[in-house]
Amino acid sequence: MKILLVSPRVPDTFWSFRHALRFVSKKAGEPPLGLLTVAAMLPAGWQKTVVDLNVRELKDSEIAGADYVFLSAMSVQEASARTVLERCGRLGTKVVAGGPLFTARYDEFEGVDHFVLNEAEITLPLFLEDLANSRAQHLYTTTQWADVTRTPTPLWELIDFRHYASMNMQYSRGCPFDCEFCDITVLYGRAPRTKTIEQIIEEMDRLRLLGWRGHVFFVDDNFIGNKSKLKEQILPGLIEWMDRYHHPFTFSTEASINLSDDEELMHLMGQAGFESVFVGIESPNESSLHECRKIPNKNRNLLGSVHAIQRSGIQVFGGFILGFDNDPPSIFNTLIAFIRDSGIVTAMVGILNAPRGTRLHQRLVQEGRLLSSSTGDNTDFSLNFIPRMKAETLLAGYQKVVETIYSPKEYYARVLQFLRTYRPLQKRAVRIRAGHLVALSKSIVFLGVVGKERFCYWKLFFWSLFRRPALFPMAITYAIYGFHFRKIFERMP
Repeated sequence: MKILLVSPRVPDTFWSFRHALRFVSKKAGEPPLGLLTVAAMLPAGWQKTVVDLNVRELKDSEIAGADYVFLSAMSVQEASARTVLERCGRLGTKVVAGGPLFTARYDEFEGVDHFVLNEAEITLPLFLEDLANSRAQHLYTTTQWADVTRTPTPLWELIDFRHYASMNMQYSRGCPFDCEFCDITVLYGRAPRTKTIEQIIEEMDRLRLLGWRGHVFFVDDNFIGNKSKLKEQILPGLIEWMDRYHHPFTFSTEASINLSDDEELMHLMGQAGFESVFVGIESPNESSLHECRKIPNKNRNLLGSVHAIQRSGIQVFGGFILGFDNDPPSIFNTLIAFIRDSGIVTAMVGILNAPRGTRLHQRLVQEGRLLSSSTGDNTDFSLNFIPRMKAETLLAGYQKVVETIYSPKEYYARVLQFLRTYRPLQKRAVRIRAGHLVALSKSIVFLGVVGKERFCYWKLFFWSLFRRPALFPMAITYAIYGFHFRKIFERMP
């Protein structure tokens, strides 16, 4: 069998970092981890080729020469996925489709020969067995949850590391919380399922032996879903491995805000090399948190929790949502003030959307307020439901928020505020590479010479160089991030 595994293109979004990647001469943030894992589940004798459309174009000859195209996508990749399906149909190549987009909405797609949905550890072997016996079905699905201790190490050797800014791994699936707007529990359940420390070490060994050095993102939707296992097994194992190999990686992940309640856990994560964590803060408005059942965020000092994580030496990337039914007219100014006071540099503010399968989606259908499918990009100024607040007011307020927090003056002020107090746990020597010098040079030209943030850039440049030289690379990185964020929101209507 000749198998072509295709990852559709991600549009220009907040998290694509496409405008920032140009500074470091990379084409994509991370490789398609799901497809690389699926590739490891396919028979060893099959010929496998991965084409990431975020890295290069897909040739018609590659499609025509394949026995099957395996296509996996998230909602945000829908437009590109449909283009791939059209090309495969025109060239007569059969398609096997899976991943979150098709699992949630397979009935909306034509041109797919076989849907292998939900978790591939369960449904893919069923498809492969039927395929071997010439009885492959159109649809494979399950209500069971996979045993991730049997998930194989991804075939990272199928990609070219030079194209990516970061590698990625998965330790757990599932989240103990069930926020109304989130589809994670629909896709992966509420009981966190975790890999063993032996699996994690094997995956890190593989990355290291393949030559990777740098950042690794744990893609878990809530890394701390099983705190006791993290503290007793996983993090001590990571710390020992990182010490043994002189810290070849740095880590980041996603976690709920109750991480701030556990000083031991934060300390262990810092020792292991975790430098940042994305936290879904959602809203500074308490009634909105109750509305969406954001349980770990309710009845707590959110600013204090953010500051506690930052004091532990871990940077906080924050997620915020506008458009809850209980959002008051003052929410826009309140959110701007919260982000300013928190010192969160990377603040992803989006408009509420209702993914299919979520309790929010079900509620809006019952109330007759659903308008369309979610795009998967809640920073694209689209609404897929009728909000309680006037749509014009919501969109205008959203525009005010992002224009304010990513204006050069506001953004660079937050960077300086953060760097003044940031004390990383690990004191590591910075490994200067040619790519770093190229990025610095480009930042000087595009931000310090021709950019509209020139004054702010040079203030940050010299302040960090002379006051906190160890954080100078981070300061330049944040300057580059700010350029990307402003570019994203310049597309505003």
